[in-house]
Amino acid sequence: GPIVGSWYRILDWLIPGNTKVVAVKKVVLDQGGFAPCFLGCFLAVMGAVNGLSVQDNWSKIQQDYMDALMTNYCIWPPVQIANFYFVPLQHRLAVVQCVAIVWNCYLSWKANRM
Repeated sequence: GPIVGSWYRILDWLIPGNTKVVAVKKVVLDQGGFAPCFLGCFLAVMGAVNGLSVQDNWSKIQQDYMDALMTNYCIWPPVQIANFYFVPLQHRLAVVQCVAIVWNCYLSWKANRM
């Protein structure tokens, strides 16, 4: 929550406004920069928390990362376009957290498969 909320404030500072073009620019930054980094960090932390060695964790990340990223790109861009275009900044995190319930279940399943 705090990381994503801060990210949305940064996006609004970098790209102010709420036109369709602005929403697309925010999605490009969000999905091109933030999502791949956040996903990699999530998988790395989950592997470490699950007690994987550095080598096993790296192998697991290599195994799961691209599939999880492609799944991310099927779910999040449409959600974020609507979120950045229609939803005021103070409510964006709530919208994302509703979708994130399902997304986090998927990520947990993906990260904990051995």
